Amino acid sequence: MNEGITMSSKVDRRAQLAAGSGLAGLVISRFALGVAAIGLVGCSSHAPEGAPRAFGPMASSLASQPAVKPVGTPPEPINLSADDAVVQTTGEPQIIDTRTFAKQIQVVGPWKGEIRDIEEMLGEHGEDNMRRTPQGVANDLPVGAIDETLARPRPGPLFPGITQTPWVPPDPTLAVGPNHIVTTVNTALAFYKKDGTLEFSANLDDSGDPGFFETVGAGGFTFDPKCFYDHLAHRFVIVAVELYGTTESWVDIAVSDDDDPNGVWFKYRTNSVVSVGADTFWVDYPGFGYDKDAYYITGNLFGLNNDGFGGVFYRVFKKSSVIAGGAATIFSLRDANGASCQATQHFGANAAPFFVEVLDTTTLKVSAIKTPITTPTRVSTNVSIPAFSYPSGATPNVGGDLQTVDERIFNVHWRDGNLYAAHTVRSNNKDIARWYHMRTNTWPTSGVVSLVESGNINPASPAGLHTYFPAIYSDKNNNVGVVMGASTKTTTPSIRITGRRPTDPLGTLSPLTVVKTGPNGAAGRWGDYFDLAMDPVDDITFWYIGEIQTPDGWATEIGRFKSNCLSDFNGDGFVTGDDYDAYVFAFEAGDPSADANEDGFVTGDDFDMYVQAFANGC
Repeated sequence: MNEGITMSSKVDRRAQLAAGSGLAGLVISRFALGVAAIGLVGCSSHAPEGAPRAFGPMASSLASQPAVKPVGTPPEPINLSADDAVVQTTGEPQIIDTRTFAKQIQVVGPWKGEIRDIEEMLGEHGEDNMRRTPQGVANDLPVGAIDETLARPRPGPLFPGITQTPWVPPDPTLAVGPNHIVTTVNTALAFYKKDGTLEFSANLDDSGDPGFFETVGAGGFTFDPKCFYDHLAHRFVIVAVELYGTTESWVDIAVSDDDDPNGVWFKYRTNSVVSVGADTFWVDYPGFGYDKDAYYITGNLFGLNNDGFGGVFYRVFKKSSVIAGGAATIFSLRDANGASCQATQHFGANAAPFFVEVLDTTTLKVSAIKTPITTPTRVSTNVSIPAFSYPSGATPNVGGDLQTVDERIFNVHWRDGNLYAAHTVRSNNKDIARWYHMRTNTWPTSGVVSLVESGNINPASPAGLHTYFPAIYSDKNNNVGVVMGASTKTTTPSIRITGRRPTDPLGTLSPLTVVKTGPNGAAGRWGDYFDLAMDPVDDITFWYIGEIQTPDGWATEIGRFKSNCLSDFNGDGFVTGDDYDAYVFAFEAGDPSADANEDGFVTGDDFDMYVQAFANGC
């Protein structure tokens, strides 16, 4: 723990919330990010973007209505006035051992006090203005549907994650390592064993004891966290953003020192106040991705001292420095003509890091950053997609209408040249999850990004089913998994999964499988997304986190599934003697992968179950 913070001097944030008072950050920043602009200049867009300004202007009341009182000396803005500007900065680490926290489990049970909407703290920066003018021509690739003849994914057990905090929406994400799962919500995190045993939990802000990012100076409004497991460096990585008044915006990032989240973390609190001329902006809605070279953060830029919108913020953290706990080498860029861009999690040897956003109702915009850790240069290209209509953002369930955001991309995944993305659209008077599979080919070196297939997750039954918050991933055999929320006017929100194999017809997914249905309906702010990740142990097990509603508010559920059938033990899409031999070897070794009935034990019942499945084929 950072001994420079006196815990007895803190104010009880929960008491403030229960009393309805405003949040006020009381912890002084531990350090300011050293800004050293260098003359890096590159072309921000070589490929034709062919569109007017993507979003905006956005309405923001922050200039006249501070969200939270400032916590320290305002940092010097990062000047990204030129659209092709690149600014290099540095950040010093705080090395924090979570095992020294006085309380290892701080977040217990659903919060019973006042519930606040994160949006209240941010002012109007709203999605109503985030609309694009339809343009371009849709290609002739079919928009597929659910194919009832395809094999369903095999769900495993699930366990409860973090429940209602003082905030809505939860914004749940998860990271999966060899033995642990890390999950984040607004505004807390938790570490679990894979059997669901809770080992550590804490608030992210200074309402913790201490808060996870409080130890590097984070104050009373630390929000929008995300996490992933870097399977290349074998580290857990967490990001969150902060906002105070009209002068402070911070991006906080933490990297574990190994594949166990319990213990040492290298934490960085980095300035994210951006100036464009006389206007300053703050970073919202971070995207979070990685590849072999760096960790990548994207975000929307909203006005701090103005009511405008500044486009997409890109931040690159050179991986070699932060995984060693050294001074961070950081690059910041801006795309004035973008919004709600998501960073990609990469599997394989990518030519550059990729980023995806919706350009308009017939086009996705794919961006890349060339030479990201030396002289970053952002380029972009457009990909035509089947035309869609904007979702309503108000999805029905038995409790009323859920606020399910807009048409923005929710997550992006790349594996060996295949780029996947998903979001929500409107179809036949329903909000429907949609997914895309693209190939990056040799782009951005040459060529183009091409659309392979896309599909609407719109099953024929039950009638009136809305699907939303899709997250998509692929495994090592190019099987695809998807998790999403779903509801009808007469049902409570549920978590559902689906998948496909590479041999399935283009644009199709298997029938939806319900893995958890909440006992209650809900209304108002919900989401804003679900998450999906791969298990690094076998690279064929999908882990998901989703949201349900209970009598005590929102709750998260964590579970796993595989897209291959049980008899296809090695997950290569075929049932052969190799699968049988591999299962026998795993069974004799007592390997957990041989637990066919997933009851937590490897017994003769599992062997009998596998033999029967093998005899039946897929």
